[in-house]
Amino acid sequence: MLKKFEEVVNFAIDFRHNLHKNPELKWEETDTAKSIRDILDEYNIPYKTYANTGTCGLLAQDKKGPHIAIRGDIDALALEEKTDVPYKSTKKQCMHACGHDGHTATLMTAAIWLKQNEHLLENPVTLLFQPAEEGGHGAKKMIEEGCLDGVDMIFGWHNWPAIKFGQAVCPDGTVMAGNGTFHIDIKGKGGHSSQPELCRDPVLAASAMTLNLQQIISRHVSPQDSAVVSVTSIDGRSDLTTIPDFVKLEGSIRVPTDELKSFVFNKIDEIVKATAKTYDVEVEVELRDRYGATINHKTQAAMVREELKNQLGENWESDIPTPIMASEDFSYYLNTIPGAFALIGSDDGVEKHQKACHNVHYDFNDKLISPVSKTLMRLAGYKGDF
Repeated sequence: MLKKFEEVVNFAIDFRHNLHKNPELKWEETDTAKSIRDILDEYNIPYKTYANTGTCGLLAQDKKGPHIAIRGDIDALALEEKTDVPYKSTKKQCMHACGHDGHTATLMTAAIWLKQNEHLLENPVTLLFQPAEEGGHGAKKMIEEGCLDGVDMIFGWHNWPAIKFGQAVCPDGTVMAGNGTFHIDIKGKGGHSSQPELCRDPVLAASAMTLNLQQIISRHVSPQDSAVVSVTSIDGRSDLTTIPDFVKLEGSIRVPTDELKSFVFNKIDEIVKATAKTYDVEVEVELRDRYGATINHKTQAAMVREELKNQLGENWESDIPTPIMASEDFSYYLNTIPGAFALIGSDDGVEKHQKACHNVHYDFNDKLISPVSKTLMRLAGYKGDF
C-alpha cells in the first residue's frame, strides 16, 4: 500500500524507467501489457482486455454518475536510442521516443491512487491502456472490441517538448491534424544518359511532380487553413550514366479536417497524372488515409482547461499555434464519444526534454507525472486530497 501520493508518483517513475528499458513496438506490447496487468492485479483493480495487448482498468463501476475514461498509450518506436540515461533501451532499433512510457506511468499513477480512494469516486471510471498508437490504429481496434461501451466521455493528453513546462494547450475544435500518405510509381523508359532523346525520363518527371505538388498548399488551400504536403522520398537509384526505368515518389499530408483531406488527395492525383502526361511517363497513384484530425468537444475541452489552470496556475496556457500538424489516433475516440485531448509542455530547460518526439535523443520528463495525473483524476471525478 502506497499511502502518500508522492510514493505513488515515485513508484510510477520507476515503472516508467522499466518500460523505457524494455520498449515494444505496436502490436508487440506483450510484456508491457503483462507488467500493466500485474500491477492492476496487485492493487485489486479489475480489468478487461482488448485488442490482445490493450487493457482497461475498471473503478467504481457500481456508481451512477457519468462514466469517464482516461487513456494512455503504451507502444514504442523503431528507433535506435542515443541517450545516456541509466534506463536506456536494452533493445536494438526500439525505443520510447514519444513518451508513451510516461503516458502509461501517468495513467498508472491515477489507477493506483484512485483505487486506494475509490470510495471518493461518484462515477464509474475506465483506465484505458492502449496499444499501437504509432500508426497501428490501436484506438480503432479497441473501440471495435467494445472498450467504450457504456462510457460517456473520454480524456487524453500528450507531452509536448515544444511547449514550456507548466504550460499546455487544449483548444475547442481541432488540436492535432489528420494525416495521410501518397505513393506514386512512375514508369518511364530508361537508357544511356548520353541519349536522353531515346528515353522517357522518370527522374525528370518525379522532379516536376515534386515541385508541382507544392502548388496545392500555396495556390489551392486558403492561407487560413493549416495544411502540409511533403514529398519525403524519391527513389530512382541508377548508375551514374544510366537513366532508370522506374522512380517511386512518396510523401505525407497533414490537414485539419476530413473535407480538406479529400480535397488535397484529389489534387495530388490530378496534378501527378497531368504532370505524367506532360513528361510522357506512366504513373500509378496510391493514396492512403491514416488518422483523422483530433477534434475536441467544446464542453470537455473547457473542463480540461479549468483543471489545467488548477494544476499549472493562471499562466498555464501556451501561445503555440494549433492545430499541431502531428497526428494522433485519439481522434477515433473523439469521433465516437465526447471528450478532449491536451498537449502539455515538457520543456523545463533540460536538453533531453527539449528534443522533439520521434528523436533518438528524446526522453520523457518525469516531472509531468504528478500534475498531469492529478489533472486526469480530477477530470475522472475524483474530489479528494492528494
